[in-house]
Amino acid sequence: MPPNNAFSTILVILISIAAKNAVAELHFREAPKFYNSINCPAVNPPISAVHVAMTLDAAYLRGSMAAILSVLQHSSCPENIIFHFVASSAADTAANLRRVISKSFPYLQFEIYPFDASAAAGLISTSIRAALDCPLNYARNYLADLLPTSIRKIVYLDSDLVLVDDISKLAATPLPNDVVLAAPEYCNANFTSYFTPTFWSNPSLSLTFANRNPCYFNTGVMVIDLERWRFGDFTTKIVEWMELQKRMRIYELGSLPPFLLVFAGNIAPVDHRWNQHGLGGDNFRGFAGICTPVR
Repeated sequence: MPPNNAFSTILVILISIAAKNAVAELHFREAPKFYNSINCPAVNPPISAVHVAMTLDAAYLRGSMAAILSVLQHSSCPENIIFHFVASSAADTAANLRRVISKSFPYLQFEIYPFDASAAAGLISTSIRAALDCPLNYARNYLADLLPTSIRKIVYLDSDLVLVDDISKLAATPLPNDVVLAAPEYCNANFTSYFTPTFWSNPSLSLTFANRNPCYFNTGVMVIDLERWRFGDFTTKIVEWMELQKRMRIYELGSLPPFLLVFAGNIAPVDHRWNQHGLGGDNFRGFAGICTPVR
């Protein structure tokens, strides 16, 4: 086994053991049951459901619990929300996470999908912040493969946010024509800084953005058409950029740049009120900043 792959495998095993022990020690109070308002559509057929995807791990579990509660608290139709959690494929970890979620939210509709972290670990290049190198940060690349094909559209939320408005409004963000995803877009950011001089000096690479008006967008709050994603095989396209990054360093910042390479300039905008930048986080210690959707 090549040294890099061996290191990635050992890292995944150590993370799994630590996550198992950490989850087993966590306890949260039981949340109340939240009911639909009288104007909500019937829970069935499934088309009336709002599907929410998030990752779960021990490090951010407290934040995830707060995020789940905030989604339910501010929804006019909380019984129509179905959560799809992606977690480590380690059996004990998934079982412990299910126990914690079920105990705290006994009425929650949810499913946990095992994610084989070793697949992503072999593609991860060291970034400028160690916290961004966790394989689970890359699970959103594989949502279309992990979730059932019957689910056509999801709202993806990072695990470190708090929602303070009705998520059905966010889920209703229009995706016109063949647009695959919507996200908060910031065209005043210095887009070139997300890629290395090696990338920009290579015409075969920099021409990736030809005929596009690429802007930075936040992948922590996204509305995704999974059917279009699957049809366009966008998981493969993202993985191909990650494979190139292993051969020649074309970016520095974790899981975001592959999304920019594939989608920047071709997304639908999410209103900025859903994404309040800069509240919290500790960049010195390497923790990702908090992304807080606000009204």
